[in-house]
Amino acid sequence: MKEFRVKFDSADKTPTQMYYAKKGVITPEMNYVAQAEMLDREVVRSEVAAGKMIIPANIHHENLLPMAIGREAKTKINANIGNSSLSSDICAELEKLQICLKYGADTVMDLSTGGDLDAIRSAIIANSTVPIGTVPMYQIIHDIKEVENLTTDDILKTLEKQARQGVSYFTIHAGFLLKFMPLVAKRKMGIVSRGGSLTASWMMHHHKENPFYEAFDDILEICAAHDVALSLGDGLRPGCLYDATDEAQLSELRVLGELTLRAWEKNVQVMIEGPGHIPLNQIEYNMKIERELCHGAPFYVLGPLPTDIGAGYDHITSAIGGTMAAFYGASMLCYVTPKEHLGLPNANDVREGIVAHKIAAHAADVALGKAGAIERDHAMSDARYAFDWNRQFELSLDPERARELHDESLPQESFKKAEFCSMCGPKFCAYKISKNLMKEKNVK
Repeated sequence: MKEFRVKFDSADKTPTQMYYAKKGVITPEMNYVAQAEMLDREVVRSEVAAGKMIIPANIHHENLLPMAIGREAKTKINANIGNSSLSSDICAELEKLQICLKYGADTVMDLSTGGDLDAIRSAIIANSTVPIGTVPMYQIIHDIKEVENLTTDDILKTLEKQARQGVSYFTIHAGFLLKFMPLVAKRKMGIVSRGGSLTASWMMHHHKENPFYEAFDDILEICAAHDVALSLGDGLRPGCLYDATDEAQLSELRVLGELTLRAWEKNVQVMIEGPGHIPLNQIEYNMKIERELCHGAPFYVLGPLPTDIGAGYDHITSAIGGTMAAFYGASMLCYVTPKEHLGLPNANDVREGIVAHKIAAHAADVALGKAGAIERDHAMSDARYAFDWNRQFELSLDPERARELHDESLPQESFKKAEFCSMCGPKFCAYKISKNLMKEKNVK
């Protein structure tokens, strides 16, 4: 896969996709993305140069297949994996990774918080062909034990280590400023971001400004040296409908817009993280205000979830909001699993979360007229009308599941050519009746 990776000049201090794009260079990654997205190569280059598209591609992740996040590209989905101090190990995380790759996650975030984090991350990167993201704060706290002990040196050492391992994007909560703390007090659920809450804890303990904000220039140097994109985290994202689109959320978003411009000056690629729990009627506004305040940088949203009462089914809740978000401006959806709010997802939860959000992303791409999106739907229609069951399974986002459900009532291979299913049977199939009517018409 090295043929898809840029052969950068070792003398370049900023061997990033944005750096080359601004110089007018179409890298192998840009060329690969252009083919995959059915876009002109120059469109890809110009979008990356402008910061409206990112290609997260750490120079040390050699087995990476390049992908793009941006409005010109198809809507992408991210899947979160990772253990906790209570559950999971390397083997379990690699199993989840394989599920992610099998069912079409475009990026994967390792959110591990327990065990040998370096070993887990190394194994995941070595076995992944998609970009890997992290929240470095998790490892920092894991290593130093107590958040109040955090120093700038801890931050930079961890980011440098993960960058050298091959992490393609960091989520850092640098836009949450000390002056925003009074705004949090007005909320029903306060701070629901793990990284945001840990950062806030340090700020309140020391009564000092956000250390990620203060060290932002140093962070940019590390990112530029290894081509690590920044996912500017929304530490103040709303965790419930009551807190949606409030002053705290929008105040942080304005700062993320300022940080975006600073990152672009250093040729560091940026995407913006977004909410969270948002009522359906506020999603369009949230997508548009992000594009305005953050200068068109790609928007990466968690859901959003348009209701708070979907526990056990929040992959569905999130997919509903995600479809609308992608239609109105989001470039990547962070999946939510049925375990959201309830526990650490297992491999099957990961599968269900990915498929639900692949559906959401695809539905938005069809509505937006993205190149190549609706053709798969047309092919499925043809296969259904022709009773080509195996082709229907093949075209499904989860072929195994489609086959499983068909096999529950008609498992024999002979029924894979039958002109009916168990829903209508041979006498009441609308397709069959319709086809017979067409035959009769043609005979006459």
